[in-house]
Amino acid sequence: MSKQRVATLWFAGSLVFALLSMLVPLPGVLQPFKPYWPALFLLYWALEAGDQRVSLGLAFCIGLCADLLDGLLLGEQAMRLCALVFIALRFRSRLRFFPMWQQTLAVLALLLNDRVVLLIVRTFAGESLPPATWWFSPFVGAALWPFLFLLMDDLRLRFRLQ
Repeated sequence: MSKQRVATLWFAGSLVFALLSMLVPLPGVLQPFKPYWPALFLLYWALEAGDQRVSLGLAFCIGLCADLLDGLLLGEQAMRLCALVFIALRFRSRLRFFPMWQQTLAVLALLLNDRVVLLIVRTFAGESLPPATWWFSPFVGAALWPFLFLLMDDLRLRFRLQ
């Protein structure tokens, strides 16, 4: 199998894994701590591969798949992921070279921005304000970011993928 094919399978497989990880059920008490996996994996690929692999169209398609799998308002996650990827690609050249702690803070800011966008969409849809625990997920995602980044980077280097 060629290197290019392995790289494509690794890229697609990681995004499918992110979508499937989103579906893992958690007890009600732990539900607010569930990270937004598609956003974390798209952020990783946006920072590492840039616009060679990650585009707004891909973010939109992943978001639509996530909407269909999650049974949410169609286009909600697509819009959120497009906004996230747009910001990540816009500031990619800076974010890539931040030390890990600064990169983690930037990821936290992006995930909090995602929550604000989600809050606006759901408020316009007529839902009531979420509880305070609803804001835990971005902090969990930011806490997992260094581990996810290092794991994905290590696996990418082991497979000798660009």
